[in-house]
Amino acid sequence: MPKPAPVYILGGAQTDFARNWTKEGKHFVGPMREVVLAALEATKIEPREVESAHVGNFAAELYAHQGHLGAFFLEIDPTFRGLPTSRHEAACASGSIAILAASAEIEAGRYDLECVVGVEQMKTVDSTTGGDYLGTAAWYERESKGIDFPFPKLFGRLGDEYDKRYGLKDEHLARISAINYANAKRNPNAQTRTWFMSESQAQRESKFNQVIGGRIKVSDCSQVTDGAAALFLASEKFAAQWAKRNGKKLEDLPRILGWGHRTAPLEFDLKVEESRENTYVLPHTREAILDAFRRAGISGVEQLQAIETHDCFTTSEYMAIDHFGITKPGESWKAVEEGLIEMGGRIPINPSGGLIGAGHPVGCTGVRQMLDCFKQVSGTAGDYQVEGAKMCAMLNIGGSGTTSCSFVVGK
Repeated sequence: MPKPAPVYILGGAQTDFARNWTKEGKHFVGPMREVVLAALEATKIEPREVESAHVGNFAAELYAHQGHLGAFFLEIDPTFRGLPTSRHEAACASGSIAILAASAEIEAGRYDLECVVGVEQMKTVDSTTGGDYLGTAAWYERESKGIDFPFPKLFGRLGDEYDKRYGLKDEHLARISAINYANAKRNPNAQTRTWFMSESQAQRESKFNQVIGGRIKVSDCSQVTDGAAALFLASEKFAAQWAKRNGKKLEDLPRILGWGHRTAPLEFDLKVEESRENTYVLPHTREAILDAFRRAGISGVEQLQAIETHDCFTTSEYMAIDHFGITKPGESWKAVEEGLIEMGGRIPINPSGGLIGAGHPVGCTGVRQMLDCFKQVSGTAGDYQVEGAKMCAMLNIGGSGTTSCSFVVGK
């Protein structure tokens, strides 16, 4: 097959994930407008140049009683009236699906400049109701209905499966939590940048670190977050013009080098059953990562300098460590103990703070992850910059490992 046309990333913006839009009296279209305008300013792109827009969102129908989100892109600037837009949903991987749709249009030659927006407003309801809404990312009637906080319990079972197959110590999960909180302190947009979480605190059950379900405590969980992120994807033709007028070289612009997208059965029990004879607990997630590596033309994780992964819970980051190939299957603990995934380690994971530290506005997360990969590769990540980062990968997961999207970003 012919090699697809390159897709360049010109930059973008994100909102402060510590904000509460409900308390600010904002409908989610307000921050959506805010982040797109900020992205236009950051990239020096004119609204008239945008040819198509894609919105990633999980559950605005539940949290905000609003669907048809693509149409809200037109509220950002009058110039956008008539623009082709669409909304994409795949639970926590909604942002990545929007990216895949936009990049496919560029590869097909339909458009030269696309805006991708990830947006989620989650602080409109109490935690129990919000947990029930999140349960729709699983098979609701079978796995979530009538269960308080179903997703911590599902990802607790991911840890249980690791424990059953290979052994798992809670101290390693606590270390993952502490690393993400520490990284978030470097990120001016991180939700927990002013919070405190030590490794010893993460190991202990306490008034402020209660057990949510099984082995999952509060410290093991990603945050309930209001947030939006936007980025611009471009064809080689537009990227060359944009680079010239901004005094840059085309070869210095980050682009999507490779991608992977796999879907596993919706029910967690079926995932585990399918993987009984496989050394990887979530083999479809592993395949998505390998697909991204193959399309990027790299042999493995050793060619990466940083990773942004989907740590919706510490167990999902623990899984990502061996699924990326940093260790052999079941040996993720070695990377934790040896400090490989910390800032300054061989392959830092979640320099931004990840979902645990930076925040997890569900439909926005994939877009935020790619924006942070762009920042690492372009050397614009500020205090959480990984020195010498030339290639960064990301993993965005929807449901209990159901939709897996992986990208490699580089020059």
